[in-house]
Amino acid sequence: MAGSSVKPTPVLKDELDIVIPTIRNLDFLEMWRPFFEQYHLIIVQDGDPSKIIQVPEGFDYELYNRNDINRILGPKASCISFKDSACRCFGYMVSKKKYIYTIDDDCFLWFLTELSQFRSGGSLRADSVVSVSVSGDGAWNIMVDLKFLDPLFHGLDFKVILRDMKPLVAKNPSGEQINALEQHIKNLLSPSTPFFFNTLYDPYREGADFVRGYPFSLREGAPTAVSHGLWLNIPDYDAPTQLVKPLERNTRYVDTVLTIPKGTLFPMCGMNLGFNRELIGPAMYFGLMGDGQPIGRYDDMWAGWCMKVICDHMGYGVKTGLPYIWHSKASNPFVNLKKEYKGIYWQEDLIPFFQSAVLPKECVTVQQCYIELAKQVKEKLGKIDPYFIKLADAMVTWIEAWDELNSTAK
Repeated sequence: MAGSSVKPTPVLKDELDIVIPTIRNLDFLEMWRPFFEQYHLIIVQDGDPSKIIQVPEGFDYELYNRNDINRILGPKASCISFKDSACRCFGYMVSKKKYIYTIDDDCFLWFLTELSQFRSGGSLRADSVVSVSVSGDGAWNIMVDLKFLDPLFHGLDFKVILRDMKPLVAKNPSGEQINALEQHIKNLLSPSTPFFFNTLYDPYREGADFVRGYPFSLREGAPTAVSHGLWLNIPDYDAPTQLVKPLERNTRYVDTVLTIPKGTLFPMCGMNLGFNRELIGPAMYFGLMGDGQPIGRYDDMWAGWCMKVICDHMGYGVKTGLPYIWHSKASNPFVNLKKEYKGIYWQEDLIPFFQSAVLPKECVTVQQCYIELAKQVKEKLGKIDPYFIKLADAMVTWIEAWDELNSTAK
């Protein structure tokens, strides 16, 4: 009907949850409102549960803090990380939808039209947002706190007021805002090709097909379990790379989606990730990281290695490439190094372990595969450090908790 303000129903509106881990107010959702507003959000609050997290009006959401996690899981809450974005996997567990999209709260782009004030002072932490106000035309006025990372200027802060900021998400080379969620859905709803590589990348995309020589018996493809998106601006680098390339930014937009071949591992990043919860959900455990643990920033990669071994066993596919999001904030490389240094050392043993991991044919469900993988982690990686014995036990606890909360979801 002409002049109708009714918004069209987005794809998978009632079949997909958006999971967001956070420790701060979710003002960034204003940028994503055109794409997220009609979907249900699961917000997992990390850190101090007494802190009130503000969510913009108009979003349908449920919010869980540490008290909620303890109440719902009881003793099994020990498998959910604290003071680490790995807590997001609790949202995967409590969701009842078929699909999950998860995104970090620092994925947005500001368009600056005026820098109105610049003065020294303040002692807030680096890059923190002090206040936000929205003008009548939708422009944002933001006060942020900036701090030099150079030790020579340690303790010197600058408070900046940015006026008439237009909130945006990433754009493609044509200047169009990228609907990351829509692209993830396209990836997940089309098959993958894990058993034979198609040199024209994703043959199911419009304008592509299987190339000459691709076996017709494999053209039906495999179910897609995971869609792994990428990022513009701040790359997902480890601490040593951050330190030697502090100013490097990713400006390359590659219009490609490809299936990661069977038998090939990859470093999964959790900041822009979609997956079929019914197919692979129990394997998307982000491990024990953060507070009380000897390692951090390996949560998504651990989940990715476990998931890929299980997908290969079950015959599922994993895609990577589009969509891109704009990663706006680089984390402190010195803090990251403290979190990562054991992982950087351990991964030289972890990768061969996952490359050689074999699951018996008796494992016919994701849960069975994951329990078997936990057993192998304890037996083989437990020799490296007692942490892996603890992690293996947490993997079993995770599956037990998953089954308890999802016993009626068949």
